[in-house]
Amino acid sequence: MTGFSLRSFISLLIIAFLVLSETCNARRGRQITTSSTSLYRKKGSKMLTNSPSKGYSATTFNVRDYGAKGDGKSDDIKAFEAAWTAACKVEASTMLVPSEYVFLLGPISFSGPYCQHNILFQLDGTIIAPADAEAWGSGFLQWLDFTKLVGITIKGSGKIDGNGAVWWHDTPFDDPTEEESKLIIPSNNTMQTSLPIPLNSSLGGRMPGIKPTALRFYGSSNVTVTGITIQNSPQCHLKFDNCIGVSVYNFSVSSPGDSPNTDGIHLQNSKDILIRSSNVSCGDDCISIQTGCSNVYIHNINCGPGHGISIGGLGKDNTKACVSNVTVKDIIMHNTMNGVRIKTWQGGSGSVQGLMFSNIQVYEVQIPIVIDQFYCDKSKCPNQTSAVALSEINYEKITGTYTVKPVHLACSDSMPCVDVTLTDIQLKPLQEQYHMYEPYCWQTFGELYTPTVPPIQCLQVGKPSSSTTQANYGQC
Repeated sequence: MTGFSLRSFISLLIIAFLVLSETCNARRGRQITTSSTSLYRKKGSKMLTNSPSKGYSATTFNVRDYGAKGDGKSDDIKAFEAAWTAACKVEASTMLVPSEYVFLLGPISFSGPYCQHNILFQLDGTIIAPADAEAWGSGFLQWLDFTKLVGITIKGSGKIDGNGAVWWHDTPFDDPTEEESKLIIPSNNTMQTSLPIPLNSSLGGRMPGIKPTALRFYGSSNVTVTGITIQNSPQCHLKFDNCIGVSVYNFSVSSPGDSPNTDGIHLQNSKDILIRSSNVSCGDDCISIQTGCSNVYIHNINCGPGHGISIGGLGKDNTKACVSNVTVKDIIMHNTMNGVRIKTWQGGSGSVQGLMFSNIQVYEVQIPIVIDQFYCDKSKCPNQTSAVALSEINYEKITGTYTVKPVHLACSDSMPCVDVTLTDIQLKPLQEQYHMYEPYCWQTFGELYTPTVPPIQCLQVGKPSSSTTQANYGQC
């Protein structure tokens, strides 16, 4: 009996010890929770850097969690920098700019090359640029700059607003110039002889002379931009420089037709590019393709107002320019200065070859088809003999209405254009009763595969007689 009682007593002691241990552990757990809650309340923004927003994963970094106010007045640049720093460290992370907020940002760089790959910049809200001169100092070439990244994607339903009107007011209009206007003003003098003044700045301070591109990607690969809208950029809206593997789709640019130098999409030194299913309205080229670009495919674009889709200008200041393998098809252009254009300065070198312009519909376009190897952005440029060589340029199924001239093919005296083909060209003047310019060709060699409207009788069939011309091709 006594032994049984002792064993029972020992067992009760063990049970009591275990229960007491559990109670202590539970109490300690509650104390840790309370302590961390207290810390969270005292240092909320720091704790949030490690705490994903409600409804998002641990790899989503919401700029609001880093202190961004999103009221359109407060400077949110530090919050964006902090969110990017965190997202940069995590592969396939998401930096979230949430909807229903307006974020004011000055010039900012989202840069690698030490960032992890495949970062998603989810833009559902609105980002606006400062409208005061002080925020820009002496000027920046870029506003939102993404550099040296792999697999970077910007997508969403949001907007980037460059507040461009405050920049445009004092900008001289340098395109078209007096020289270039000779190409586009009809003999009936029905066009405006001066361009309208853009929106006035509401600020007393003068903006810097250097105007920024709204969104630029530099030195990056596998870049995607989709869903977003860029509007009212001080200068170019979207630029790709030294990039490989670019995809732009379901994208919009929106700026007034009289906003100066506001290219929609600008490409340079980049290759393997797809641009599709997008709307571009601006005051300069809807899409501009510069030197160093190859394997570019552009289709299903609505362009206008603007200056059309251009390759160049190339060869400025006697430089070498190289562009190859470009396809532009399934395009609608309305109320643009040009349709599809190639423009080079005199004195350049290099080559442009392997171009296809197909299924282009033009409405009220001044000059639908343009090659201009005497391009000049000043009142006068010196005559020079060297030129960028143009070859293998194909135009097919370009139809619609023009207001000045259907075709302008002005090639270099020393380096004529060769292998230029035209198929199914149907271009009619918008107003039949007015006299319009006839098709114009100079030193342009190639072939008409079908009859054209109007007849393009100025194209020279075959090749130029000079054998030195062909020897200069392929120097890129």
